[in-house]
Amino acid sequence: MKATARPIDFKFNDYLNKGYELLKKDFGNFFLAFIFCMVLSIIPFCGLMAAGNFYKYCRKVNNGIPANPSEIFNFDDFSSYIIYQLIIIGIVFAIYIPMFFVLPFMGHNEEPSPVFGLFFMFYVFLIMIVIIFLALKAFYIPALISLGGVKDIKTAWNMSKIMTKNNLLSIFLFSIVISFLSQLGILLCGIGILITMPYLYTTHYFAFEDAIQQIEYDEIKEIGHKNEY
Repeated sequence: MKATARPIDFKFNDYLNKGYELLKKDFGNFFLAFIFCMVLSIIPFCGLMAAGNFYKYCRKVNNGIPANPSEIFNFDDFSSYIIYQLIIIGIVFAIYIPMFFVLPFMGHNEEPSPVFGLFFMFYVFLIMIVIIFLALKAFYIPALISLGGVKDIKTAWNMSKIMTKNNLLSIFLFSIVISFLSQLGILLCGIGILITMPYLYTTHYFAFEDAIQQIEYDEIKEIGHKNEY
């Protein structure tokens, strides 16, 4: 893929509607693909790759290309995703390191110091903010790996930072809304979540697909644009 990273025009409602329409188009196979995705996620370090393969499956179905749910068990992007997940683990571990120095001052069998108690609460709150911020800035990395063919994580991270510029609030609200909608199945005695969870993946697919299309570099269009001048 030839692309130039740029801030994305985030189309919140379009992704919600298109995700539902695509899921309704072939729910049986999407459900089976979701089950395969959950099975693959049981294998350590394969969860994000399974989701990425689901997005590839969505792209084929959306474009009318014959696809089989078993394509979820594809390991072409395994190396990129395992590096990505190892980086995530390293960052989370680094964020929590200061807590090991704070905990001894919290007290064991005695009442902890109020000062350290307040510091601990503030630090936990700060950790949550940092993790959410980094997760939002990295929102498009799975799209770049699975749909854009970007295998270098540093490149994907730098591109995602640019693509999410001015869109962090929209992405945050989008993530909350689709997470809530996908969890509604819990109300159906829990088993209903197997029906609503695939919706989370199909809506994410359209958010990712639209972003890839917006940054994709089209040489033919570029030549035409230059000729106008």
